[in-house]
Amino acid sequence: MPFGDVIQTGAEPLQINYGHTERHHDLAPLDLLQQGGRALLSIFRSTPLLTPITLRIMERHPLSSQAFVPMSGEPYLVAVAPAGEFDPSAIRLFLAAPDQGVNYRRGTWHHFCLALNRVSDFVVIDRGGEGPNCDEVELDDPIIVDLGGEGDA
Repeated sequence: MPFGDVIQTGAEPLQINYGHTERHHDLAPLDLLQQGGRALLSIFRSTPLLTPITLRIMERHPLSSQAFVPMSGEPYLVAVAPAGEFDPSAIRLFLAAPDQGVNYRRGTWHHFCLALNRVSDFVVIDRGGEGPNCDEVELDDPIIVDLGGEGDA
């Protein structure tokens, strides 16, 4: 996948805890250590935007990946564009299932977390440390997303 990784259970889990637990191991390569960075584990609580959704801002993290794992059992919207010089025509939209996380690769442009149906929590693994690690661009022409009833706030 050109923007990062889908985080979901895999085909060959490891059996642990005396057979009572399946471990779906090493699901995404985390890239957090640039310039002395360290891993942060956070929970983001995302409030849905009004529908239709208007995308106005994209961001990227030039020093690290950023992983989101949903906790609330709801689908959410993913808006991404390739790393490098920002190209608004390259923005792609994906509807992520409630059991899928995403890991944005270092430098990948993405919209902030887009909960749809209700306030939703996400476990987020990203970089802490010195150095600027969040660039934002404002879209000259905002993108309007109508999901046809999905994501009514």
